[in-house]
Amino acid sequence: MRTFAIPFLVVFAVAGNHVYAADTAPGSPVLIELFTSEGCSSCPPADALLERIDVSQPLPGAQLIVLSEHVDYWNHDGWKDPYSSPSLTQRQSAYANGLGTSDLYTPQMIVDGTAVLRLNDPQQMRQTLAKAAAAPAIPVRIESVKIEGGNPPLLRARIEAEGISGQHKADVYVAVALNHAESQVLRGENSGRRLTHVAVVEYLKKIGSLDVGKTFSQDFQLKLKSGMEPGNIRIIAFVQQPGPGKVLGAALRNAPFQ
Repeated sequence: MRTFAIPFLVVFAVAGNHVYAADTAPGSPVLIELFTSEGCSSCPPADALLERIDVSQPLPGAQLIVLSEHVDYWNHDGWKDPYSSPSLTQRQSAYANGLGTSDLYTPQMIVDGTAVLRLNDPQQMRQTLAKAAAAPAIPVRIESVKIEGGNPPLLRARIEAEGISGQHKADVYVAVALNHAESQVLRGENSGRRLTHVAVVEYLKKIGSLDVGKTFSQDFQLKLKSGMEPGNIRIIAFVQQPGPGKVLGAALRNAPFQ
């Protein structure tokens, strides 16, 4: 594994002079996955960049949907990241195999499953995001979202997607993430720092497959983890070629759900 240093100014370079409200009318969806860790000293600037992208939505005509995926291979280095998961490390490893990268490292941002952002190269970042936004996307919808009382509460939703062309089916995923999370790090490379995160993945699973020429519609339910506040979650659904490969479409629903 290795870390990747991000020059301070790059954190603010993507948005330029544009500021867009996060809940304006959505444009073409682009999924941005950040593989990160609270045990990595190079990760906090990338966490801040992801939050800025999420809030400012810097690319006109696009809806940048972000996910913060905390890996677990830093946990042996003095601090166990409370948001880390071996399944997210496995997802990054699958990307490494598919994209031909030499090893696992943090921070790493992957766009629509096919491109790695070079976080010290603002021009490459803008071009990569613009190219992803220009690609056709299949419609994905998150409908009938409800949170039923209980201990723990039960989240229900319906995931829908339009049919795909070609010869191969695609996978349908659902992620449930915390809108905001933070930690006071006591040990490791970030010892003494209070770290904040956005769109922190707590659940990411394949729920079905989208067949060629057919639509997808399936109910989804999840018992929320103890301590998860219903008002602090978001739901992301996306369709992705197996591998994991190219993301073909995505959708986001933020709390409060109506």
